[in-house]
Amino acid sequence: MLERIGIITEEETKEIIKGLDEIEKEIESGTFQFSDALEDIHMHIETRLIAKTEAGKKLHTGRSRNDQISLDMRLFLKDELKGLDEDLAGLLSAVLRKAETQIEVIMPGYTHLQRAQVVPLSHYLLGHYYALKRDRARLKAARMTADVLPLGSGALAGSTIPLDREWVRKKLGFARVSENSMDTVADRDFIMDAVYAAAMIMTHLSRFAEDLILFTTQEYAFISLPDKLTTGSSLMPHKKNPDALELIRGKTGRVLGDIFGLFAILKGLPFTYNRDLQEDKEPMFHAIETARDALAIMTLCIDGLTVLKDNMEKAAEESFMPAVELAEYLTIKGMPFREAHGIAGTAVRQCEESGILLDQMPLARLKKLSPLFEKDVFEYIKPRNAVRMRKSKGSASFDEVKKAIDAEKKYLGF
Repeated sequence: MLERIGIITEEETKEIIKGLDEIEKEIESGTFQFSDALEDIHMHIETRLIAKTEAGKKLHTGRSRNDQISLDMRLFLKDELKGLDEDLAGLLSAVLRKAETQIEVIMPGYTHLQRAQVVPLSHYLLGHYYALKRDRARLKAARMTADVLPLGSGALAGSTIPLDREWVRKKLGFARVSENSMDTVADRDFIMDAVYAAAMIMTHLSRFAEDLILFTTQEYAFISLPDKLTTGSSLMPHKKNPDALELIRGKTGRVLGDIFGLFAILKGLPFTYNRDLQEDKEPMFHAIETARDALAIMTLCIDGLTVLKDNMEKAAEESFMPAVELAEYLTIKGMPFREAHGIAGTAVRQCEESGILLDQMPLARLKKLSPLFEKDVFEYIKPRNAVRMRKSKGSASFDEVKKAIDAEKKYLGF
């Protein structure tokens, strides 16, 4: 660009590029000499370049470390967020494949960690799928805020030299040029957006991990994790600890610390650049790297977990969860729902007192609660039938799950 606007000659351009290529190789090979006498990486490179060619003295024309640093981080994030999105798409594919193989398996759905309603396991998996799918939208938005060329803003006020920022934008592959030089060197919103997106991914993974950890316990015994993602106990030979999932859950706290740390750094800074901004690198690197590692581990987990179908379905069938359908049965026959809700609750209490389940309650006892009950009520409240009969869009029914899986297969391209 400097050659294009007449600041350096074609020969000087060739000498600078040749020198920079040599410096890159020196750094990669470990032969580059670093010195405490030079302030930072920028001064190291410029000093080494000047030692190779006098033209190196012209390299910094129209630049500041302030806009160079912003450029470096934006280039880094554009690449890393693309990789993070690819990792996320990989996990979404794994979840969708697992859901497709488990469409007919039923399980309890929970609220307050209490059995609430019967759902297909596939619908449960898709619940986590859609939360993670939203994270792709956040990553896309974060890439957009990073996709702005800061170079040419200088230290804070731009330059009297006629820099061709638009030409540089095209060469470096940015979507647009920044609009205000002071905002540009002060701006770290693009880092906040990236770390926030990573923090949301980790939050969703942590919730997923928590469920899977519970489901591996003997108390649930719904799934078994692949051996390579578990460890034994140093004392107890029978243990199979879900360490990988626990680490995802634990590392989520550190990524949340990254976002709050950045907020604390930025909230009191005067315009424009301040050395405090040096502290933005560590949380950015940590959050992105941790999210990518966690996505890879969760993908291995979903691909390798074994569904203990009999235990899962037994938990779904041997419960009072059909009380919801019992109330809806009466509602369809014309009874106000609130009244039907009360009758279903009474039926549950009577069953608990008798030590039986709802489908074992004699029809005569049900009719004492309401004459609207008929023999067909027992088919209506069977867990698998309840799942089949759900009509609302997006509900936990086999048909809705199949529609969702077909749609998401198109979305993911398989």
